[in-house]
Formats: sequence, structure tokens, C-alpha cells
Amino acid sequence: MADVYDVIVIGGGPAGYVAAIRAAQLGLKTACVEKWIDKQEKPALGGTCLNVGCIPSKALLESTELYETAKHSFPDLGINVGEVTLDVPKMISRKDKVVQELTGGIQMLFKQNGIDWLQGSGQLLADKQVKVTAHDGTDTVYDSENVIIATGSVPINLSATPLEGNIVVDSAGALDWQAVPGSVCVIGAGVIGLELGSVWRRLGSTVVLLEAQDTFLPMVDKAVAREADRAFKKQGLDIRLSTRVMGSTVKGDQVVVTYQDADGTHEQVFDKLIVAVGRRAFTDDVCASEAGVEQDERGLFHVNDHCETNVPGVYAIGDVVRGPMLAHKGSEEGVMVAERIAGENASLNYDVMPNVIYTHPEVAWVGKTEEQLKSEGIDYQVGSFPFAASGRAKAKGDTTGLVKIIRDKSNDRVVGAHLIGPSASELLAQSVLAMEFDATVEDIAHTIHAHPTLSEAMHEAALSADGRAIHIGNRKRK
Repeated sequence: MADVYDVIVIGGGPAGYVAAIRAAQLGLKTACVEKWIDKQEKPALGGTCLNVGCIPSKALLESTELYETAKHSFPDLGINVGEVTLDVPKMISRKDKVVQELTGGIQMLFKQNGIDWLQGSGQLLADKQVKVTAHDGTDTVYDSENVIIATGSVPINLSATPLEGNIVVDSAGALDWQAVPGSVCVIGAGVIGLELGSVWRRLGSTVVLLEAQDTFLPMVDKAVAREADRAFKKQGLDIRLSTRVMGSTVKGDQVVVTYQDADGTHEQVFDKLIVAVGRRAFTDDVCASEAGVEQDERGLFHVNDHCETNVPGVYAIGDVVRGPMLAHKGSEEGVMVAERIAGENASLNYDVMPNVIYTHPEVAWVGKTEEQLKSEGIDYQVGSFPFAASGRAKAKGDTTGLVKIIRDKSNDRVVGAHLIGPSASELLAQSVLAMEFDATVEDIAHTIHAHPTLSEAMHEAALSADGRAIHIGNRKRK
């Protein structure tokens, strides 16, 4: 029997490592189990997000956006740089360096906070014991007063389109191509599909996204989704809705994709195929049957509002529990759980969970949509402002999109904000903060915003909700 801990966290991704750090800050003897092996075949912290998800994809989105700007927009800005060329291996190498620096930073934080990193796979046994199977196959059992399960999620694979080499890949595989494919098919036009499709389209690939649903971005406000659809199609993304992929066959260096739509069954040849149909909770063998932790039919752990399972002292956070699969959601749940274990009265407001799609233009939202408010019978009012009327956006040459803010007419509280446009991910924080503090739309309207800034669009949208925006024509609307 090995050491006894106050807290053992199973999983070292954004939910797990944050939970471990906060627990250690609160004086709890803490260990974190993580099995990840990186591209250099070395153990790494950070999970999917830092290694093959959020961080590397954003690094490539940044590089490719700058490339596209230099190639197509610089002449309009009076900048002449000659021929703009690509070095894809260097771009991928930079992405890998960003990942290594950040995962190494977490390892340093573990050392500074006195957290034991138990390298290997963790399994919860009975009585809050945790078995850790090291990479060499040896098992060690640890006792803990509390266990936090944070094992994250993995891509959903389709039996009809099995992964094959670097031709048929999942989201992780699409981050490592060393050359620009001539054509790319993406199964799924959701967040991951749009971001990866944008990366390779900007570099020159012909990109087709096949989406089974008949609505584009159904979780997004309808007006914002329509604007996004127009913007992405104008850029060259071929988005086909109500299209079901039936199978794929690799032939040489290409893949034949078979799909069905309203016109029948079709075949199309592509150089690469990305399967991006979503993710599932990774809970396989995480809990032994004798541990007694309840799960639903999807493998998610049943938890209460404070992420405690049916077994006292056993918690689950992040992608393995209800709610959206978002890194920041898991991180905040990790903080809440660590603080509750330490005796603090922590909670989390799930009604103000921000969401972002890091395309260009960015799409970001928080709170309820008009459609949800209508279904709930809530009397609301909308204020909106287009970036085309923003001085800063005009100066940047980036005017696609709008800011939309929704208020409850009974009390003027902000109940939703929906954005598409430049820096939407950053601008959204103002609305999240307003909703967290129960601010009114009038509070935002009365707040002085620096000029010229993109944030003025939020100010004008708030004014618009009351029919008094300065830089657009006003019209009352629900």
C-alpha cells in the first residue's frame, strides 16, 4: 500500500490539473494521475486540450489567419511584401513548441504546489482506493479521502469511416499534416469541423463539410448562425446540410467518400478525410464495479449540483458529467470541487457558461437565445449593432458580423448575448460578467467604453435595446 492522500485526481487535463492545483493551494495532500504520452514519447500533462485540442488548433488558426491576411489583404492596406509562401512543416513545428511550453508549464506548477504526478492509468476501486497502472504495466494502489474523476473525452469514431493512416483521421490527426492537401472532406459542420476546415481552406485546400443535421449550428442564435453560414460560404467552405456519410474507402493516396442527400447517393474523391462528429466521455474502466459509482447509458457519471457522485467523497468533473464539453467548464468545476473538499461553500453558475467557435469571424455566445426565450414564454427585447458601423472594425478592415444582446423586459436583466465578428471571444467576457453580477442592459449602456474600440459594439447594442443607439438607425423590435 502506498501513500494516503487527501485528494487524488484521475486525469490531468484542464479539469483535472486545475482541480489538483487548487486542492494543493488549499493545503490538501494531492496527487494527479495522468497517462498521456506526447509526440516525443514523453509523459505530458494537459490532456486533450493542451496536447491535441484547444491549444494546437488555435495555434494553427492563428498562423493560417495571418497567412491569409498577408496573401489577400495586405495590398488593400498599402503593404507590399512580394510573394507570400508557405512552410507547413515550420507551422506545425511552431504549434508543437507552443504545446510543449504549456504542458511543461503545468509540470512546473505541479512541482511548485507539491502535487505528486502519478504517471499511468487510474482506476477507482472500492473505498476510494485508486489503482494506478504505470506505463511499464506495474500496479500501485493508493488510499485517498477524496477522489475527483476528470478523465475527459475522446473523438467519436464512425464504423463506416474507419481511421486509416494520415488519410482518414480524427481531429488530432488533422493537426499534423506536413503538406497542404488538394481537397479535404470533413464529416461534421460543428465547432471542430468548422475550425479544422478553416485551417486547411486558408492554406489552399478545397474543403467540403458534410453535415447530417438539416440546421446549421443549431445551438447558436438563428440570426448569428445565418450570418456565419453566409460568411463561411463566401470564404469558400462548401457546407452541405442534410447529408449522411455512408462510408469511405481508401484507394492509394486518396479516399472515396459515399454519402446520401435529398438527391440520392453520391461518391466523391478527396485527398484527406477528417471525422469530426463530436466527442464522447472517456469513462472506460475508470471505475471498477465495486466502486459503486452510478453512470448513465452514455457513460456519464451522475452528479449533483456540486459534482459529487452517489458515493460520498467521489466527484466527477468536466467532459464526464452533464453539460457542454468545454475546457473552462471543467476547470471551474475543478476549482469548485477542490474548495468544497476543503470546507468552503463554493458553487458554479452554469447559466453564464461562455461558448466560442474560433473561426474567422469568431462566433461567441452566452445565455439564452431568442428561440429559447420564446419557448419559455419570457417577454424579451433585443438590441443589436453591426460591426460595419464600428469605427475600429472599419479601421481594421474587419467588419463582418454583429453584436446582439437580449434583455428580460420585466427587469432589464441581460439574459443572453450573441456575437459574430472580430474578437468576439474576447468581447463576450463583458456580457458574461454582466450576467454573473445580474447587471441590466442599462448598466452596460451607462458604462463608458473607450473610443475607438470593438467593445463599443456591445455598448451600442445595449443602447439599441432601448431604441437609442447613436451610430445606427434605431427601431424598436422584440
